[in-house]
Amino acid sequence: MNTMEIEFKFCIPAGRLKAVEAALRRGAVVRTRLQARYFDTADQRLVADGMVLRLRKEGRRWVQTVKAAGDNALHRLEHNVDLGTGAAVPAIDPARHAGTPVGERLARLLQPTDGDAVPLVERQSTDIVRLTRDLRVSGPAGAVVEMALDVGKVVVHAGTPAQRTSPVCELELELKSGDVQGLVALARRWAQQHGLWFSTVSKAERGMRLLAEQETVPAVKAEAPRFSTHGPDGRAIQQAIVASCLDQMLPNASEIAAGSTDEEQIHQLRIGIRRLRTALRELAGLDADTSRFDAAMWEPPLVDAFRALGELRDREQVVKLAQPRLREAGAPEVDPLAGDAVAVAAQASTPGDIVRAAAFQDVLVSLIGFTAVAPESTGPAPLAADAALQLLRERLRRLHKQAVRDGRRFESLATEHQHRARKRLKRQRYLAEFAAPLFAEAEGGKKKKDAADRYLKALRPAQDALGAFNDEAVALALYREVASRDPRAWFAVGWFSARRAAGATACRQALETIGEAPRFWKKN
Repeated sequence: MNTMEIEFKFCIPAGRLKAVEAALRRGAVVRTRLQARYFDTADQRLVADGMVLRLRKEGRRWVQTVKAAGDNALHRLEHNVDLGTGAAVPAIDPARHAGTPVGERLARLLQPTDGDAVPLVERQSTDIVRLTRDLRVSGPAGAVVEMALDVGKVVVHAGTPAQRTSPVCELELELKSGDVQGLVALARRWAQQHGLWFSTVSKAERGMRLLAEQETVPAVKAEAPRFSTHGPDGRAIQQAIVASCLDQMLPNASEIAAGSTDEEQIHQLRIGIRRLRTALRELAGLDADTSRFDAAMWEPPLVDAFRALGELRDREQVVKLAQPRLREAGAPEVDPLAGDAVAVAAQASTPGDIVRAAAFQDVLVSLIGFTAVAPESTGPAPLAADAALQLLRERLRRLHKQAVRDGRRFESLATEHQHRARKRLKRQRYLAEFAAPLFAEAEGGKKKKDAADRYLKALRPAQDALGAFNDEAVALALYREVASRDPRAWFAVGWFSARRAAGATACRQALETIGEAPRFWKKN
């Protein structure tokens, strides 16, 4: 059976498992024991490509399955082959998936390089007890959703007698029929009621980490949007750009929610939130049906999470940069974070608490749903491709003009307006990154792409100058706070105050160079 899965997967806090199971059992449930064996090449090329190849015993039947990532956070390509019943474990055979899109992708990964087939080895196994229930969502966005509660473990042997295991406790919601928004509504309701958080970590990936004894995975960084159609309309542009932001945010948020305190994951999640907020602000006019793109509802929890994740980290980073320079200047030793009220408040909640917060998870689920909704023939139409490009052109021109204007008068701007200039410059950069592939495809290919690359490169000196200027403003404010309880901090206050004028001049000069940058969005 060849399918496109549309599903949410949530982790369940240990203290909420009984409540989730009880809620699931309010309808008719089916209990199944799932014993699966996962296969990959010795160099793990399948999991590296986001693919899963497994044999699974479902009750008495064996099923061979291959899965791969789809075109957004909800979609997965899947092909299942029923191998019947039997006591013996069937042999794995990738050819069973031939003739399907996901099977062809699997075949390309296993393509022999020297004439010999690439061998597959069993990498891990799982032993799961699954409770399933079909639930009908009523209302305009009607749907039938299969809910599956999985409790068990992932096991790897790693070539030694000692096993390593990772517990599994998760709830999957898969759309069987009907409207994606019905699935989204149900996912939002269960996540809110039970404190669930969205997870991007598959059982296969859990096993890979066990094999590698890997406790922390690399942070996921931003990539350019992928536009699936030529000349996308306004709604398709919105969906592709929001999906690009989520591609960065979701894996990092998933790790943090599970307990990671990795600084780079937190940093990349905050960058993803910044990019998403730029999309919400600058892309709102691309679709006449404003009820779909609900920036007013989505943005407040994003702002709260961004600030909460940054409050302590930003001050720590500034201190880390400032202290060596102050020592070199002869400043007395002082710990600006000792007794810091912001630090104490920030330590009261962990990064995981912030990401698992109900409002933040609700926004993630809503945005994932937004990226998955298929175009409708009813209701107001989105902007056509040409009109959408024109709107992006106007937004880029406006932000560019504001940056140049800010540059001419930066030294005379009030502190809050200098900070606003920095935030606008970030929006300009992110919007340019979002829009560059569209202009390259529509208006000149490589020439436009090269112009966009030159424009983004021209923004960097101003970004660096305004970033350094802001860091020193944060440091100055922090040491002013400290001076009220430790007079030794007045040295730092004076030192940073003396640097403000030169820093503002450097920002003005860097911003002025933007006016000379090639505006890639201009018509040829």
